[in-house]
Amino acid sequence: MSRRWIQNPNRCADEYFDGIEDFIEFARRHNPGATRIRCPCRRCNNTLWETIENVGFHLVRNGMIEMRQVDHASSSNAPRVDNVEPIVDPNDQVMGIIQDVFPFASTNINQEGEDDVPTPIDNAEFEQYEKLLKNANQELYPGYERFSVLTTIVELIHEKIKYRMSSLYFDYFLGVFKRMLLTDNCLPKDHKHAQKVLHGLGLGYEKIHACKNNCMLFYKEHEMLDTCPICNESRFKMTSQNRTTKIPQKVMHYLPLKPRLQRLYMSTHTATDMRWHKEKCVDDDVMWHPADGEAWKEFDRTFPEFAADPRNVRLGLATDGFNPYGVLNQHYSTWPIFAFPYNLPPWKCMKKVYMMMTVLITEDPGRSIDVY
Repeated sequence: MSRRWIQNPNRCADEYFDGIEDFIEFARRHNPGATRIRCPCRRCNNTLWETIENVGFHLVRNGMIEMRQVDHASSSNAPRVDNVEPIVDPNDQVMGIIQDVFPFASTNINQEGEDDVPTPIDNAEFEQYEKLLKNANQELYPGYERFSVLTTIVELIHEKIKYRMSSLYFDYFLGVFKRMLLTDNCLPKDHKHAQKVLHGLGLGYEKIHACKNNCMLFYKEHEMLDTCPICNESRFKMTSQNRTTKIPQKVMHYLPLKPRLQRLYMSTHTATDMRWHKEKCVDDDVMWHPADGEAWKEFDRTFPEFAADPRNVRLGLATDGFNPYGVLNQHYSTWPIFAFPYNLPPWKCMKKVYMMMTVLITEDPGRSIDVY
């Protein structure tokens, strides 16, 4: 079908409305019986599922995304729109996530009875895999096969994040929802128990104690110290002698980066994109991507062995402080540190879904941010 209507700046024009009708007809024809498709508007960016009617409304309000197709065979700058993906069963999507997280488990299962020696599996990881698999196969309540326990929790947690629900409101909503279902349903009772079910998927965080004066972290070889060797400041706050739990003076939240990067290569949807900067980026004197910049090229000349493998990850780093409570007369600030995988195509590498918060500093680190 013609795509000229996508470039029309007047989204109230007859040509634009006709183009939307053609697109919706195209979506219905390629997804017979489907009621929801990925929305290709500029806001949803093919990542959110909407009803076909809402997709038409979004295209009028937000416009259609435009992606430039650049390859070695052609230098054409014609806009490219991703094809509409077929509707996938939500339970199948969750099983796909489990297979991405634990690829070794499915490999070993498939190798049963063969002569090949199976890959050794860590007992703790396999136990997590079995728990997730059990929740992925368990019905929400007896006789209801459309959503499993794990699928329901993933959907609800996604909505919590999407609409910025507080944990208190989410607990109330989850309790009401649980009472609406049959009495023998398996839905967790609150947010804390829902997180425990998802714990096996990884991507959690670690709390690391820090010196009150930002001198150092109580980490690795300094993990067992009770005082800072630089300023002699106590690691813990002064509390009542009857209190058994020690309260640290300052805590840094660390979200491990390595497993997140591994996920990009585990998933078939992003593994190819992680080599885009080398295999599909064309040097045509146009700044399409950070790989076209002189800083990137100078780095490649300085470290040719690193640059030779396109799978090596290039990261951008960004941070800034803000007051989470919005009170201007307070000096308290929180500093999140984000990493951006620049291997991805230009229409993905700066998208929110690929931004990775790696560190959260709960107070202003000042000039000592390099400690963190």
